[in-house]
Amino acid sequence: MQRRHHYEQALESYLRARRIPYVAVDEARKALLPEGDLGALTDGHAALKSFDLVIYGEGSNLLLEVKGRRVISRSGTADTAPKAGRLESWVTLDDVESLGRWESLFGSGFEAAFVFVYWCDQLPPDALFEEIFEHAGRWYAIKCVRLRDYREAMKVRSPRWRTVDLAPRVFADLAAPLAPGQTPEVAFRGGLWQTAPPAPLLDRLSR
Repeated sequence: MQRRHHYEQALESYLRARRIPYVAVDEARKALLPEGDLGALTDGHAALKSFDLVIYGEGSNLLLEVKGRRVISRSGTADTAPKAGRLESWVTLDDVESLGRWESLFGSGFEAAFVFVYWCDQLPPDALFEEIFEHAGRWYAIKCVRLRDYREAMKVRSPRWRTVDLAPRVFADLAAPLAPGQTPEVAFRGGLWQTAPPAPLLDRLSR
């Protein structure tokens, strides 16, 4: 099945370029459901919302929900360069609840996280993002937040639409890169996914 949005396509291209093993989850068929537990596809009275990607490491793995967001740069002045706009971090309560349920279903060795893929109208500043890349003529940047951290710090954005988000300072504190580094031979220090000889690891997941 073709990926729904250019955000997912861009992220998958980024992962392939770094030789990071992943599987895209087909929303129509939950082939990755642990032990074929079809009864787990519903949670209470509502269908369980799918997530997007599984990233595999040795010992730990990530269940990722991809959130694409647009970033519009704010105009600069004659003496200052344009600045990146607000980094939106909102998700729905259904996202939080379903992703938490998937994490429970997959069990030990799997941790859920939101990966925010930002489409930037121009090359963003290095100080704002550790992971910046170009795909299909567009600039993208990545920030990730583990579900458990997001859930503890989230606040209601819209009761009507059942959306939540993180305060900008909180988001800046909690967000981490996914896999910064230029080549798969370089250790991805400080990211959710890390590879370093002799075995690939998912950094920070045990903290």
